[in-house]
Amino acid sequence: MEIQWYPGHMTRARRQMQEDIRLIDLIIELVDARAPLSSRNPDIDELGRQKARLILLNKADLADENWNRRWADYFKNQGFYVLQADSRKKNHLKAVQPLIAEACREKIERDRRRGIQNRPVRAMVAGIPNVGKSTFINSYAGRACAKTGNRPGVTKGKQWIRLNKTLELLDTPGILWPKFEDPEVGQNLAIIGSVKEELLNTEELALILIRRLLERYPGVLSSRYGLEGEERDLQVLEDIAVSRKCVVRGNELSYEKAAGILLDDFRSGRLGRITLEYPQEEIKG
Repeated sequence: MEIQWYPGHMTRARRQMQEDIRLIDLIIELVDARAPLSSRNPDIDELGRQKARLILLNKADLADENWNRRWADYFKNQGFYVLQADSRKKNHLKAVQPLIAEACREKIERDRRRGIQNRPVRAMVAGIPNVGKSTFINSYAGRACAKTGNRPGVTKGKQWIRLNKTLELLDTPGILWPKFEDPEVGQNLAIIGSVKEELLNTEELALILIRRLLERYPGVLSSRYGLEGEERDLQVLEDIAVSRKCVVRGNELSYEKAAGILLDDFRSGRLGRITLEYPQEEIKG
C-alpha cells in the first residue's frame, strides 16, 4: 500500500517557512511519539541547520513508555534537546521553558554582552499535519491562541503568538514532503491520522495495522475485541466486524466500518500504548 499526499498549499507553506527561518532563534519540532522518524519532515533538518533545536515527542501518553525513553535517548544522541509530553496537559510542558533557555543560551548571552535587554526568544513551532502543534501552543500559553482540530490541515497560515516578555512562538501549517521514499513511512503517517482520510483505503490500512499488532503487541487485539486463538489479519478484521456489529444491508458485514473502529481505537489509545517504529540501532541490536 503506497500513500502519497502533498497538496499545493504545502509547497507554499514550505517556501514561507524558508523565509521565516531567518527570523527565529529556535525550532520546536513536534513529532508523534508513536512514529517518531516517520513523523519528522526531513525538510526541517535542511532548513534549520543553523538553528537551536528542540524535539517534542508529542502524544507520548499514547506510545509505548519503554520506546519513548529509547527514542528520547536516540534524539539526544543526534544533538537535539528532547521532551516527552502530552501537549494537551499543561503540567507536561513545565520543562519547555528551561529547555528553551538552555538551547538558546548562547543567543541570550550574546544579547546580554551587546547590551540588548528584553529581546524575546523567537521559536518556530513546526511539524507534520495533525501532530498537535496548535494544541501545544494553546496548552503552553494557557489560552486559545491557535485553531485546533483532530484532522490534518487545520492550520492554514502562519501566526505569531507572544507568550511573555521572554518568548514568542510562530505557529506554522503542518507540512509533509513531496515523496515518501519508504512505503512504510506513508503507512505510519496514515495510521496515526496525518494523511487526509479521503485518500485512504481504510480496510487495507487496518489490515496493515493488524499485521503490525499481531507481530509486535500480541494479545492487544484479543483483549480489546474478545478474539480467540491465533488468527490472520483478515479473520481479525472480520471478527471485529462481528463483535462490534458492523453490518449493512441486513446482516452483511461491513469491513469498512470495522476498519474505522480499529483505527479510531488505535488513535485514541483505547488499544493501549503502542509504538509503530523503533530506532534502527535497536532493531539491529
